[in-house]
Amino acid sequence: MVDFRLTEEQEALRESVREFAQEQVAPVIADFYERKAFPYDLVRQMGKMGLFGLPFPEESGGMGGDYFALCIALEELARVDSSLAVTLEAAVSLGAMPIHRFGTPEQKARWLPGLLAGESLAGFGLTEPGSGTDAAAIATRAVLDESTNEWVINGSKAFITNSGTDITSLVTVMAATGTNPDGSKELSTIIVPSGTAGFTVAPGYSKVGWCASDTHELSFDDARVPAENLLGERGRGFAQFLRTLDEGRIAIAALSVGLAQGCVDESVKYAGQRQAFGRAIANYQGVQFLIADMELRAHTARLGYYDAASRMLAGEEFKRYAAIAKLNASNAAMENSRYATQVHGGYGFMNESAVGRFYRDAKILEIGEGTSEVQRMLIARGLGL
Repeated sequence: MVDFRLTEEQEALRESVREFAQEQVAPVIADFYERKAFPYDLVRQMGKMGLFGLPFPEESGGMGGDYFALCIALEELARVDSSLAVTLEAAVSLGAMPIHRFGTPEQKARWLPGLLAGESLAGFGLTEPGSGTDAAAIATRAVLDESTNEWVINGSKAFITNSGTDITSLVTVMAATGTNPDGSKELSTIIVPSGTAGFTVAPGYSKVGWCASDTHELSFDDARVPAENLLGERGRGFAQFLRTLDEGRIAIAALSVGLAQGCVDESVKYAGQRQAFGRAIANYQGVQFLIADMELRAHTARLGYYDAASRMLAGEEFKRYAAIAKLNASNAAMENSRYATQVHGGYGFMNESAVGRFYRDAKILEIGEGTSEVQRMLIARGLGL
């Protein structure tokens, strides 16, 4: 029979991250959120716990775990706060993983030690003001100046996570580097270190949610980097991007499940405390049914990302299952945040409450790493439609 229970090692990881989230994150994160401040000390603590190195081999400086271990950590963090969870998710899935998977030995030696220790962060420069889902519409260009053996990059990127912190060391930039024989754009990925001349980080966005995470627009005006900063093969950037996003969707599904479960946690606690008409509202069937439906969504969404992760780790085709997991889990997060706000009443509409933050954080889960519409398109294609 299929066993969905965690191993002792996985359960120990879950418990350690849960304890950190409850004892270190929960008491302070609302203040960071309201100030729109990046929680450097919490990130530092996560680095010391080894969370940034979870899915990387020990010989690379990682913890020797796997992608499912990362997902467990993301779920537990997001049960308390999604800003910190997405900082970890983007740092690993979008920041360090492409360098680990596609980088040269020299690139790995230079960048991975700091990234896997959580001492530095990396951004993934894909989305642009005029292109998101349609990667073929990327307008950023990189031209190889053979006289200096440098890439000259011009263009802009939008909504890039972890791109402007004090510990951001690099951004990998997707750019058109030429034209393919069929006339389509040749897309490649190039490492641009922080501080590169011509590379400008705009002030942080004013966001609806994820207010304690770092997100910026980036611009490149004749930014020059050495030719050896090409990440992977020239012209293979689009394929790298697809692999990165397929895996990232499982991670976002895990984060979404964490938010959905956090809504259950907070609602159970509040329903037991809030009195109405002489007794706790947990005694009223209407409230009980709301919370029961929330638990149903969180549990089934968790099984979805467990399944997608297991297929990925087994080396099987997992694209359709990652899309299913991401679509279902983001729906669960959005619905549960709405239900949890209803259970909490007026207090749930206050930003100081956890569910108030959950409600603001949930919507982006239906957009980031591929919109819900894209997930449906991928599922349909996977069925041969």
